[in-house]
Parts: sequence; structure tokens; C-alpha cells
Amino acid sequence: MRHGEVHNPEGVLYGRRAGYHLSDLGRRMADRVAEHLAGRDVTHVVASPLERAQETAAPIAKTHGLDLATDERLIEAANVFEGKTFGVGDGALKKPANWKYLTNPFRPSWGEPYVEQVVRMMSALDAAKDAARGHEAVCVSHQLPIWIVRSFVERRRLWHDPRRRECTLASLTTFTYRGDKIVSVGYSEPARDLVPAHLLAGAKPVKGASKAFGA
Repeated sequence: MRHGEVHNPEGVLYGRRAGYHLSDLGRRMADRVAEHLAGRDVTHVVASPLERAQETAAPIAKTHGLDLATDERLIEAANVFEGKTFGVGDGALKKPANWKYLTNPFRPSWGEPYVEQVVRMMSALDAAKDAARGHEAVCVSHQLPIWIVRSFVERRRLWHDPRRRECTLASLTTFTYRGDKIVSVGYSEPARDLVPAHLLAGAKPVKGASKAFGA
């Protein structure tokens, strides 16, 4: 699961920074997904250590009477632009000093290599699968790592256009195992009606609109 909307009025790319919590709308998203999953056979709930992921996972764990576990491997991807604005027509891209970080989109040169994200996310998925073997686990993480591990499993190239990620706020990307092998991948958006239109998967960026960077 990707976490819900974050309170971030300045439009900062917050990445792994502490202190970024869910907005009121984000908490509603988290509650909606908890309700959606209430009837599922969930026996393990685990989240990235960042506040927004922990706060998203909490109502799911509570609904199922489970303790919330933490896995560092589910954390957001590292990014050199953390703490900077990175919006449409403004911010970090206008500064020549930052251009050196944009030389290789295939690795990528501005942050944690895609291959490293695959390794840690696959390891986190395997751990969750083992913890809930025969049942279901919920792992709360962040948009880029979720999309990268899904791309790997579905045998797509890892470099991509960020605007085309199918990983909306509070969405569920489902990996089904048979034994120790992933046999299918699913995607759903239980809180879609709560997500602002410009933040839905595939939506075009809107200058001046609310942002969800480092998500």
C-alpha cells in the first residue's frame, strides 16, 4: 500500500525527512483502506519507518487486532533533491548547480539506484510473505519503491516517466504468491474518490496545486 496524502503546503520534496505527517484527508484515506481490508485475512501489517507510512498502517493494524511492525527496507527512495521544491516551472531544476544530478535517468543519477530499490523491496516482500504465510500481509511503503518493484516483477524496464506510475495515494498493489513464487500482480484504489484529481495515476501536473512530493 502507498500511504495517504501528506500535509506539505510548501511543496517540498520531503523524501526520507522526518516530520511529514498525514493530512486530515490522508487520515481519511487510511481509514477508508482499513475499512476496505476489514474482511480480509490479514495477519501481518508492516510499514516504512517514516511517519506518513506508520500513520497509514495504524488503522489497518488496529482493525485486525495486530501490532504494527516496521521494516526499514520499505522506506522511500533516497534523493539528492530532498528538502527542495521540485514543482512545475519552479524550484530545483532551474539551478545549474543541480544539473549534474540529472545526467543518467537510467540509474538514476539523482538518487538511490533502481536496482538497489528492487533488492530491498523484494526482500521486504519475502519477509512479509513468510510472516503471513497462508494468509495476507499489508506492507505500507512509498510510490517510487512500490512502482519499481512492480515493474521488476512484471518485467518492465525500471527507468520510466514518473507521470505514468500507476500508484495513486492510498492505493493497493497486490502480489500473490504460490509457495515462494509471485504468480500475479493486482492494483486497486479503495480511496480513489478522496484523491485530488491532479494526483491520480497518469494525471498531468498542475502548477500551484497541492503536491505530494517524496511520496
